[in-house]
Amino acid sequence: MSLSLYLEVLVQGVLTGLVYGLMALGLSVIFGVVRVVNFAHGEFAVLGMYAAFVLFTGLGLDPFIAMAPIAALFFVIGYGLQRALINPFITRPEHEQFILLVGLAIIMVNGLLMIFGPDARHANLSYSFDSWLVPTGFSAEIIVDKVRVYAALAALVVCGLLFAFFRFTLTGTAIRACADNLVGAAVVGLDVKRLYALTFALGLACVGAAGSLMVALTDVTPMLAPSFTLLAFTIVIIGGLGSMMGALAGGLLIGVAEALASVVAAPSLKSMISFALLVIVLAFRPQGLMGRRPA
Repeated sequence: MSLSLYLEVLVQGVLTGLVYGLMALGLSVIFGVVRVVNFAHGEFAVLGMYAAFVLFTGLGLDPFIAMAPIAALFFVIGYGLQRALINPFITRPEHEQFILLVGLAIIMVNGLLMIFGPDARHANLSYSFDSWLVPTGFSAEIIVDKVRVYAALAALVVCGLLFAFFRFTLTGTAIRACADNLVGAAVVGLDVKRLYALTFALGLACVGAAGSLMVALTDVTPMLAPSFTLLAFTIVIIGGLGSMMGALAGGLLIGVAEALASVVAAPSLKSMISFALLVIVLAFRPQGLMGRRPA
């Protein structure tokens, strides 16, 4: 196989990995602050995909434009869900949190099956098969899909806005304070419950945005949800639980590994490669690539 083919696959893996990173970023943010593992994460991603699909087929709204209202809607849903349902379970044992969120995931999947059925749906964008020929400097050109470039750029914009929010705003600083020292944050008068709700809302907004981008890259079916949840967990564990940069790094690594595995071996081996990377990282760096070592 030619060098240009490997370069094409590498670029496609990086672009897809950025979208994976955005999806996993929501899970990492929620766990890093609220310390609740969202076992319905993949279900929310698929819900975002269906929301973008409905807006595209019903109103003709491009998924990359629909990303903004979907993220806003998921923010509202996340805020209300955390305040009404999840907050009472924060101090309860982990197995009760697990049962709550797995139950929510089952309800969501079956609800989507009842509404949309099991058949895969696809957003037929006018530019879905458009691409650019990019010179590489190796006397060859590579083909880069436009839709993946747009999705990767949109994912970077959302990630940049989230990083800026946590770094430069007072509310973002307060949320980071809650993550670092919950007791100290409560002592100085921070409204921890409200900040937790905002964090969960931001996490779901990232998932909604990622779902809107994913519908432009792949077909959507309710049964994608468990695989997306597993993918997000793999990414955040490799990158480091609670690390925002780790989620992006993990997404890039998994995206590239899956893309290369589909060429070198077989597309059906993508998941095996991802789990092999997970095992290797856990064996040599249990806290993840960018995670903190336990005190």
